[in-house]
Amino acid sequence: MQLGQYPPPRHTIAHLSDPHLLAAGALQYDVVDPETGLRLALDRLRRIEPAPQVLLFTGDLADKGQPAAYARLRELVEPVAADLVAEVVWTMGNHDDRGAYAEGLYGDAPGPETGASQDRVFEIDGLRIVSLDTSVPGYHHGALEPTQLGWLADVLATPAPHGTVLAMHHPPIPTPMLPAAEVIELEDQPALAEVLTGTDVRVILAGHLHFTTHSTFAGIPVSVASASCYTSDPAPRDRFVSGVDGHQAISLVHLYDDRVVHTVVPLAAAPEVTGFPADVVEALESLSPDERRELLSRKDSDFNIELEGPFDDEPGG
Repeated sequence: MQLGQYPPPRHTIAHLSDPHLLAAGALQYDVVDPETGLRLALDRLRRIEPAPQVLLFTGDLADKGQPAAYARLRELVEPVAADLVAEVVWTMGNHDDRGAYAEGLYGDAPGPETGASQDRVFEIDGLRIVSLDTSVPGYHHGALEPTQLGWLADVLATPAPHGTVLAMHHPPIPTPMLPAAEVIELEDQPALAEVLTGTDVRVILAGHLHFTTHSTFAGIPVSVASASCYTSDPAPRDRFVSGVDGHQAISLVHLYDDRVVHTVVPLAAAPEVTGFPADVVEALESLSPDERRELLSRKDSDFNIELEGPFDDEPGG
């Protein structure tokens, strides 16, 4: 559907982060059921038009790195991805276990190689997605080994037809609203900036912070998705850190030929106070651009008078 001057996006990515699943339906902090948040997120994705081509998770998939949690993650996510005809891209986080992650999500046989960094490349309709492992075994901060940076430089040496999306758990940005995160941020960020400068990386998608924020890094837009489990309150009262059971969200990333658009999608339901049913779209598409402008833009049009009146599910009701 195109009602304005922009064509549909070339690629649509659902950016989810930090589900923190636990085995056997356990609760986080004896309160939060992380599976409930993930289910809400997946239900939201079934409503998105156009449907996302990629379900991209930026880390902390399993809260304790348990094999059973990765198995449950696949049970929940893969049927939805199949229905949407979307590819799933996983990314390592500081709560994930490299061996269990590699075996449980990618089917890698157990062995010494599963303890290595989990870096992978995906190609989706001309768009390259690089899943970069910023985890440090035994710690919560992030880092990249020289071998990883060399590998990344080799990957990016050849541009992709529609550019590259870099997915990583630890965002390479300042965190003025969460000073505690500075202690567990990504180390040696200038080394990564040197690799990325001048490449075809169009956007960096990350998680880790449990709230939504945006910045730039090496001239590249950075988008951090909130968590689907619990979130970080960026404005708590008399608390250094405050994790809360609320404000969960995912992000939608729409890539056009010349720009990237990010949209925060809250998971909690809210009461509708005004609107029109979906079948209005068909009527709008049958109008000319000038007719649509008169109907939707003119303040005294029937459409806008209806919006300002008492709420009713049916137009003209």
